[in-house]
Amino acid sequence: MPATIRDVARACGVHISTVSRTFSAPHLVNPETRSRVLACAEHLGYRPNRAARALITGRTHNIGLIVADIANPFFPPLIKAAESQARHRDYHIFVTDTNEDPAVEEELVHALAKQVDGVLLCSPRMSNSLIEQLSRDVPLVVINRQVTGLPNVVIDVGQGARLAVEHLIGLGHRQIALLGGPRGSWTNREIRRTATSAARSADVTLTVIGPNPPTEGGGIAAAEQVRRAEVTAVLAYNDLMAIGLIEGLDAHGVAVPRDISVVGIDDIALSRLTRPKLTTVATPNAAAGRAAVDMLLQHGDDRRTTAQVTLQTELVIRDSTGPGPHSHADPGDAAAAAPADVAS
Repeated sequence: MPATIRDVARACGVHISTVSRTFSAPHLVNPETRSRVLACAEHLGYRPNRAARALITGRTHNIGLIVADIANPFFPPLIKAAESQARHRDYHIFVTDTNEDPAVEEELVHALAKQVDGVLLCSPRMSNSLIEQLSRDVPLVVINRQVTGLPNVVIDVGQGARLAVEHLIGLGHRQIALLGGPRGSWTNREIRRTATSAARSADVTLTVIGPNPPTEGGGIAAAEQVRRAEVTAVLAYNDLMAIGLIEGLDAHGVAVPRDISVVGIDDIALSRLTRPKLTTVATPNAAAGRAAVDMLLQHGDDRRTTAQVTLQTELVIRDSTGPGPHSHADPGDAAAAAPADVAS
């Protein structure tokens, strides 16, 4: 028969309420007493009833994590890091998937509101006004989106897009395409804003193709448009699209990087396994997951806060980019492509 809270209290010689506070509000218990209670609980194999604790404290010790597409390799490292950080803080995480649908996002926030102490919204597709409205029902931390008055964790993809465009310009490319992501994506807007600015500053033509599904299939489907655009380089919304684009271009007899250079964003594991290996912008997904959990537990009860964490990105140069037609470098010069280099 499993040990009860009464067993722990009897073994420690304390009142049941002291054992309860040790697990629900440890800061209210004398450190020496708290250590003794925890040692007794460990010895007896006692585990507190979370449901009962929630009735006393009003805390479920559960967190909701809503992601746009769990099949996208961008999300698993973030999810695993968030789960690990939550366990470290004695919390559990419920993960749900919206399949890129803003209506499903709203439905899931409502469904989770009564079951969790807060929700992490990762790459949401809803409008800012709706996110603000939902935050009145449950504490929210937004990942990869800036919403005024709400805590957020932002991966600076704009910085990464600028580095990518500057890399392509440095290789001699003057006709560049931006393969856009899904409609409603804040990340997509940031990439487009900074890529456009970088191209304009260098008097380079940037052709936007999209919006597109942020999938390998989206990249394959866009290959014909890219070929007709007569560009010599492409920056894709993410690695999945870049990998699909390379596959689609190959089907049209267009070689990467000989005919067109391609850059992705995210640095997923597949980007190192493709042929050619993909030049990409590395995003600190795991760090974003950890930071979001910490931010929720620190600021979750403050419904109007300006707390923000901004995480930097890096350009990882591999084999899918090479000299453009306006390059002064020898195409055979390894320094022109500088594979495996990192720019920050």
